[in-house]
Amino acid sequence: MAAFTTIAQLLEAGVDDAPAIRAPEGRASLSHAGLRALAARTVEALNARGIGRGDRVAIVLPNGPEMAAAFLTVACGATTAPLNPAYREDEFAFYMEDVKSRALIVQRGAATPAREAAARLGIPIIELVPDLGSGAGGFTLEGGPEGVAARPGLAGTDDVALVLHTSGTTARPKIVPLTHGNVTASARHIGATLALGTEDCCLNIMPLFHIHGLIAAVLSSLGAGGAVCCTPGFDALKFFRWLDEERPTWYTAVPTMHQTILARAERNVEIIARAPLRLIRSSSASLPGPVMRQLEETFGCPLVESYGMTEASHQMASNPLAGPRKPGLVGVPAGPEVAIMADDGTIMPKGEIGEVVIRGPNVTTGYEANPDANAKAFTGGWFRTGDQGMFDEDGFLLLTGRLKELINRGGEKVSPLEVDGVLSDHPAVAQALTFAIPHAKLGEEVGAAVVLREGMTLSERELRDFAARQLADFKVPRKVVFLPEIPKGATGKLMRIGLAEKLGLSL
Repeated sequence: MAAFTTIAQLLEAGVDDAPAIRAPEGRASLSHAGLRALAARTVEALNARGIGRGDRVAIVLPNGPEMAAAFLTVACGATTAPLNPAYREDEFAFYMEDVKSRALIVQRGAATPAREAAARLGIPIIELVPDLGSGAGGFTLEGGPEGVAARPGLAGTDDVALVLHTSGTTARPKIVPLTHGNVTASARHIGATLALGTEDCCLNIMPLFHIHGLIAAVLSSLGAGGAVCCTPGFDALKFFRWLDEERPTWYTAVPTMHQTILARAERNVEIIARAPLRLIRSSSASLPGPVMRQLEETFGCPLVESYGMTEASHQMASNPLAGPRKPGLVGVPAGPEVAIMADDGTIMPKGEIGEVVIRGPNVTTGYEANPDANAKAFTGGWFRTGDQGMFDEDGFLLLTGRLKELINRGGEKVSPLEVDGVLSDHPAVAQALTFAIPHAKLGEEVGAAVVLREGMTLSERELRDFAARQLADFKVPRKVVFLPEIPKGATGKLMRIGLAEKLGLSL
């Protein structure tokens, strides 16, 4: 794969007339040559508005080809700050002010509170106008003041391509700047892991304000000279129709999406047979082993589980495409160096549990304007992920939980991921999420939220008895809550921290 180090260089990978960005509903595709030309026009349009390399541009667009194209082309000459379109006005104002946005890009005619937030802050609004005649994702930019960019032209390897906020649970979210070198390294790593090529097309159902969708679906596909088909977002009712009409070779998603797709697979067996996938990828949260096995059996292709985080421009480790793949483990290092570190900063051998640490070209050099966070996050050149885990004898990484999510039950540490895995093995359980419940004497007690498979019944006692056959007594959930759906965050992740409070539980 070409050794590109900027997004502009990455866009050179595709053959001129081959499709780069596609979209459902019969839209014509945008070719690689068309995307490169759009990038050149966009950088020129931004420079004419006084926006250049290093200047931050907030992007608030619905999921789809225009959002993918805007991210790619704006990043070629400025710094992108994609924001969740579902935010409220105060949230938009916070994030735009926090990253010091020089402009806001919104779709012409679209009502969004981001407009009011920008007006409040005196941030110029640039309107994106879809160019339906030029293929999926084509657009022009209108509005905004004229100006002269201090640093015009194409961004370099060390320029920041993308700024994202960490999904902080209680503290103020931290700003993660990712350079062109960071994000293109991650795109190369993912392309190599999945053996992506010019014939591949990813069906993107991930949000495009999220690192998973931006890097794994969009950048890795285009960096391999392939295509990405940009849907309006995940829709369980439309997924199989898109699969049938677009004939992608793969898709990537979070476990909650995979489980929803699996629940509808039985009634779509004919589509699965006539629209075969080369692979399926899962990331951003732990995928239960039974779900991995069922997806592979249902779709007749490998399910590649990968391990990623924003600070690593997404991918850190992955199960190998050609095998072996180990359900419940997140694979081998797939890009950066990965190690296990003890509390005193020493690197630990295989079989020992400690904190997962990483270093490599895809890893951020530090949080923005946050020396305290950086002092805690970096030790001896290694970035501390906050995840606990160990390498098995084959060099596969087993995650035992987020350090801050570990349940401290009277001094006994319980890994929520371990309990999730056991509960998910029950044939009546579709989803399980283990979390801490405040306890007056023990500090924390083990709780679980469970979604049952359609048409199945199970009592709390039956599930606790099932768990007790495989878990030590202190790890067995003392409280099991059956829910129609487990609460999720904006990016589809299940939310452990604060779930007890959300559900009104204490013991």
